[in-house]
Order: sequence, then structure tokens, then C-alpha cells
Amino acid sequence: MYTVSVRDHFMIAHSFSGDAFGPAQRMHGATYVVDLECRRPDLDADGMVVDIGRATGALRAVLGGLNYRNLDEEPDFKGRNTTTEFLARVIFDRIVAAIRRGDLGPGAHRIESLRVTLHESHVAAASFEGAVGDAESGNRVIG
Repeated sequence: MYTVSVRDHFMIAHSFSGDAFGPAQRMHGATYVVDLECRRPDLDADGMVVDIGRATGALRAVLGGLNYRNLDEEPDFKGRNTTTEFLARVIFDRIVAAIRRGDLGPGAHRIESLRVTLHESHVAAASFEGAVGDAESGNRVIG
């Protein structure tokens, strides 16, 4: 399996509900470093998994919809704890939607799976990975 990874970051504010979250129940900020890994079994005619520039642009666009936002105020996340794990899945689904729209270029339709990793600090990270076909179907993706 061939892979290409791109990286970006975003900053948010949010709070959590539930005793399990202790002091994180209060409003706090987070800066995430995000790695997007695209995988496919073969290379395209140009010898690529995906155009790195387009993958970087698509990731930047997805993160732009979250950057500098208070996620507690976002209607799509109402009633949800926007944990690192949850956000990894949101970004996964939005990248799959970008692939389906053609934002990552014509060869991106051969990407079989993705892994989205959010680093919330230098010692902690969470990921979601799955087949591109595992994303929510239809026009509405999580968040």
C-alpha cells in the first residue's frame, strides 16, 4: 500500500459535558496538529498516490471550517462532546466528501483509505481511519 501524508493545524474553543472530563468541562482552547494519510494500492499514471498540493489544500479548506471557532456554538455539534476522537471522524468524513467532489484531483478516486490523526499535544493524539467507502453517505457528513 502506498501512502502520502500532509499536515496542517487548527485552533478551537470548546467544553465537555460529563464528570469524566473533570476540569475540561469548563471552556478551554485547543490547538491541533492534523496529519492526513491517503492510501492506495497502486500509483497513478504520474507515479503519485495523490497530488500533495491538492491534498494540502483540501485539508486546509476542511480545517478552515473549524479554525477559530467555539465548537459549543456550532449547530452541527449541538449536544456532542467534540473530543479529539470525534473531531478526527468529522475531518475524515469531510475529506471523503472532498475526494468525491474531485477536490483532490482525478486520480484521488483510487484512494482506498484514509487515516486522520489529531495531535492535541506533544504526548497525546487520537486518530480515525477507515475505507473511503466508510464515510457517511449522501450530502450531509458529520459536522
